[in-house]
Amino acid sequence: MVQAEDKSIEELQGKIRRLNSKAGQMKMDLHDLAEGLPTDFEKLMDVAAETYEIYRQLDELKKQLKKLEKGQ
Repeated sequence: MVQAEDKSIEELQGKIRRLNSKAGQMKMDLHDLAEGLPTDFEKLMDVAAETYEIYRQLDELKKQLKKLEKGQ
């Protein structure tokens, strides 16, 4: 059972690392878009929604990881 939990922890950590990288890029894209306003203001809601979703997923994965780590 411990090996399965270790694998799950490792898998979650990998997903978190990948999502962290994507989240960082989305944050920069949103920042760049905001700095260029009012140019491309039409894209703002889509980019913001996508950025929000990435950070929501990241938060969920971190909570799952924390639960798994406590279970060991």
